[in-house]
Amino acid sequence: MRRVAAGIAVVLIGVLASSHVAYAQGAEFSLGGGVSIPTGTFSDGFKTGFHGLAAVSFVPTGSPVGIQIDGAYNQFKTDVSGSDAKLQLISGTANAVYKFKTAEGSRFRPYLIGGGGVYNAKPKNPDLDGQTKFGFNVGAGFDIKASSVGLFAEGRFHDVFTDGDNLKYIPITVGVRFGGS
Repeated sequence: MRRVAAGIAVVLIGVLASSHVAYAQGAEFSLGGGVSIPTGTFSDGFKTGFHGLAAVSFVPTGSPVGIQIDGAYNQFKTDVSGSDAKLQLISGTANAVYKFKTAEGSRFRPYLIGGGGVYNAKPKNPDLDGQTKFGFNVGAGFDIKASSVGLFAEGRFHDVFTDGDNLKYIPITVGVRFGGS
């Protein structure tokens, strides 16, 4: 888990260190958070949790398709009565983003997002081991942009290929996005 977190940190530091170049090329930086809703068999043992997200994305001028690299931290509390056990889930994903064409000057910009990445699930107990697995995500959202700063809201479905039943959840994120055009 420390290696995954260190890898995500290195990527984000590298991106932020070169942000003046990326900003000039139309990169957008995002910070957000919200609720994470467990689904499927994952919801049998865990309650709705919370998450934080940091991302950088780039959509080339004139193209509706771009990329987004993001890192997220999710935490879920167990649904077992009398227990305060928690599960933390750290992820790093690479995604394709499709931004729908909108009217010239429109502030509202809907988009689709989807991709894959690495997920580390670990109980918040030093005696228990976590597991790092691959997974994918798909979702939709929208930006409300005013010049180079705006708000965004999105929902995504994540499916992590864990041992046994897959770990599935839906984070609903709201946040701020800056940069880009």
